[in-house]
Amino acid sequence: MNAPRQRERPARRPRDGRHADRPAPEEPLAEYRARRDFSRTAEPKGAGSPGDSGPLFVVQIHDASSMHFDFRLESEGVLKSWAVPKGPSTDPRDKRLAVPTEDHPLEYRHFEGVIARGEYGGGTVIIWDEGHWHHEGKRSVTEALDHGHLSFRLDGRKLRGGYALTRFRANAWLLVKRDDRHASAHGTPDPHRARSARTDRTLRQTATEAERSPEDIAQSIDEQN
Repeated sequence: MNAPRQRERPARRPRDGRHADRPAPEEPLAEYRARRDFSRTAEPKGAGSPGDSGPLFVVQIHDASSMHFDFRLESEGVLKSWAVPKGPSTDPRDKRLAVPTEDHPLEYRHFEGVIARGEYGGGTVIIWDEGHWHHEGKRSVTEALDHGHLSFRLDGRKLRGGYALTRFRANAWLLVKRDDRHASAHGTPDPHRARSARTDRTLRQTATEAERSPEDIAQSIDEQN
């Protein structure tokens, strides 16, 4: 005997508009937005579109619960992102662990400041490097990432030349510099002493600036003038 058929219930609508603007799970920034309370963080929610200058990349130093570099490549309307604990290196002998994180909005390439303590990723962020990147290979970027190997060139202020991202196990990749004319033995700078490509400030200076009141900043400007 067949079991009696049950009537399908209509999907419940959120009461009082709660979560009405939460993106659908299939949206590329769903995970990014679900992790953040935008009433408590100045991080961008994301609504931008790609620019006309070609795909961009950004490397941010993030002094969160553990210090790391965030390596982001613009692709498919978002920033594909990896956390690189020791940071990208200019030395081909260095094999840097790169852990995939959620896609970030394109506007995140401009983000520099302090994420409030207690929030996801709480800590100070500076833009260490930025510029254009160029995918190499016959496959699309999405196909290359699905197959576990992406070759590309960076044209940044600090990082230049060929690099590759290679997956060696689930959720673990290696970021390696190609041995070309842009390679050097300089490796990666001390993140505590590294300076922003935008403001020339260190992490400590950025955090200190964020603690100042608008009145203090205005007074400092008046004194400089």
